[in-house]
Amino acid sequence: MQTRELTLYRKWYTDKSTIGELVYKNERIMYTLEDVVREHKIWGETAIPAGVYEIEVTHSPRFKKPLPLIKRVEGFKGVRIHSGNYPEDTEGCLLVGMTKGRDFIGSSRTAMKILMDLIVKENITMIQIIDTRATWLAI
Repeated sequence: MQTRELTLYRKWYTDKSTIGELVYKNERIMYTLEDVVREHKIWGETAIPAGVYEIEVTHSPRFKKPLPLIKRVEGFKGVRIHSGNYPEDTEGCLLVGMTKGRDFIGSSRTAMKILMDLIVKENITMIQIIDTRATWLAI
């Protein structure tokens, strides 16, 4: 079976969050919100390092339902893709939404449903995270 990959382009950086575009087959499917990209990790306040990671849908004890787990992130444990709207909701995880604002994404539950359906239907097993550093404080 062919490996299929999501690509996250981190595009908008503030002192509270990082917002990006999640792309599949060269098409933006939704926005993302993460903690701040930092050189040195601060627990619960740092985005995972850019790179390529395996993802697997597994049961989340915290959320009590199946969610994508981003596997083998050095220095991090239990990194999930889940719904949420603000930097305080991330704790090092990746949030998804259909709209964006400064330090905010909206329609997160809708985005999560779309993403889960896509992951299952297309057998997506990888995510590539790219720091563009194109725009600071742009939103």
